[in-house]
Amino acid sequence: MLLDTLAWLSITLILKTMRINDALLLELVKQSTKATDEQLKNLVDQGRSSKKPLQELVLQSDIVSEKDLTRFYATHIDVPFVEIIPKNLRKDVLKLIPEHIARQYNVVLFDVDEDGSKLLAMEDPDDVQAINFLQKQLGTNIKVFIATHSNIQASLDQYRSNIASELTQVIASDAETASDAEKDLEEISEADVAEDSPIAQTVSLIIEDAIKQAASDIHVEPREDYVSVRYRIDGQLQQTNKLPKKVLLALVSRIKILANLKIDERRAPQDGRFKINVGSGQYALRVSTLPITDGEKVAMRILNESSKAQTLEELGFWGISLERLQQALTRPHGMILFTGPTGSGKSTSLFSILSRLNLPTVNISTVEDPVEYKIPGVNQVQVNPMAGMTFANGLRALLRQDPNIIMVGEIRDRETANLAVQAALTGHLVFSTLHTNNAATCLPRLLDMGIEPFLIASTVRAVVAQRLVRKLVPEAAESFKPDEATLNRVASAFGIANAADMQRLHALELQAIEGRIGILGLSESGQPDPNYNQPSTNALTIEKLWRLKGNIGSSFRGRIGIYEVLQMSPELQKLIIGDTPSEAIQAQATAEGMITMQTDGLIKALRGITTLEEVMRVTSER
Repeated sequence: MLLDTLAWLSITLILKTMRINDALLLELVKQSTKATDEQLKNLVDQGRSSKKPLQELVLQSDIVSEKDLTRFYATHIDVPFVEIIPKNLRKDVLKLIPEHIARQYNVVLFDVDEDGSKLLAMEDPDDVQAINFLQKQLGTNIKVFIATHSNIQASLDQYRSNIASELTQVIASDAETASDAEKDLEEISEADVAEDSPIAQTVSLIIEDAIKQAASDIHVEPREDYVSVRYRIDGQLQQTNKLPKKVLLALVSRIKILANLKIDERRAPQDGRFKINVGSGQYALRVSTLPITDGEKVAMRILNESSKAQTLEELGFWGISLERLQQALTRPHGMILFTGPTGSGKSTSLFSILSRLNLPTVNISTVEDPVEYKIPGVNQVQVNPMAGMTFANGLRALLRQDPNIIMVGEIRDRETANLAVQAALTGHLVFSTLHTNNAATCLPRLLDMGIEPFLIASTVRAVVAQRLVRKLVPEAAESFKPDEATLNRVASAFGIANAADMQRLHALELQAIEGRIGILGLSESGQPDPNYNQPSTNALTIEKLWRLKGNIGSSFRGRIGIYEVLQMSPELQKLIIGDTPSEAIQAQATAEGMITMQTDGLIKALRGITTLEEVMRVTSER
């Protein structure tokens, strides 16, 4: 169907990242995704009119991710794909190729085999000139892999020296220019915080290092004798540096200048924001200052504005949970709620969903506190209580803006809850968040806010509860067969009472591995399926679990969600109208096939995505 359209395309078009001609690109996308001929034709037409490379448009359209496209291309040209962990690169191996050469050819030497083979990651394995040059530098015993453009760039950033030594040099140079006597802790000069000052370099180094380590937050905390710098990486705070106490005032002032805050205001909290470019990415930093007993503390949230929204599958949804959430998203009106504690990934899930629903034919409006993710084409409103812009007032204003989809950052009070319910009743699809332990307790929470039971039953389409667990690095994990004590602990912690429960767990594990939709062993009503041949086991058995080996600090990379998706059903509506306790709602939802967060986490632990301890850590509060 696309032959006429493809006639104008050049087979030898060279693209920025990897050399895929347009005809092959479309072939790979068609074979590997659910993209339709019409979607691809529209992209081809858009490329012709905008003069933009087709590959760039394909990636921007989110039809396929950069990582997946690189994998497909690697398979086509029979070159192995690799995903490098930048922070785990050995500096002695990396620097076998000088930095200027590595950047010139976009190549990373990421490892050396036992036989002495040099393992090279390249964006373009067909670059004969680059390979010939590298063979002269390293010898002919090299093995070439293909990696994504972003992965290569992140790895090249590791050529920078150790942050601690750089900070030491910067602070030392600052000390040489002024003695302690000249440094008054109550006053700073313009030179102290100028663009080229040692303090400005210190702030830049701290931020760059945090971004390279994939930190989500930076904490600059005054202590009695020093200044502590900590990063939150994969949800865990880690001490990274200790700075002299005398730099505190200038350090905080420099950050305030960047965030456009008042330098001389040290007795009241302040909030601001600024942007920075690091490597090939743009980052927004949300700044919060707080006066404490030893000085001013600064917290900076790092938001990658260059990153694309993840798919629901990449976030960690699968099986019946994925299917039920997708069904709820197809409804033209109603309410979909996300619940979980602070830092459980609710904003990321909403960002992914709104990006997916963001079409030229749809008006999406949000009211948030704060606006973390900027979504092109979405009308985002920042809460400002000082100006009278509360969640309730913002939502009231949004309803007069002819929206199709509304997102309320958080339902905190009765007024906001009532307005959200009324919006859902009058033909809008409404998203919002609550702070409850699980999906079932979210519904009684709305009752506590004074919402009538019949309104909750008729407007809520789905409730998603979630937590985040750290993902294991495969090379840093090992499998083991759990002993009886571990099995008993698993059975107790995850409510596995008998062999039938264990059979169902293994059936779900098989479904997750095979990527099938639905509950294996259960019919659509949630009852046992007589046609399902259950595993032949009569005991509580788990053949394999996963645990850390080596340095724990490098054993996790990134986080993934564990979820439970409660889909409203006639039986659940009756329970809500009858003011039934959350325990009964939870039991009914589970009987209808809902996979609980604990079960979802345990299945991810069985698959080696995370550890049993991680799942228990984030779900033990329940």
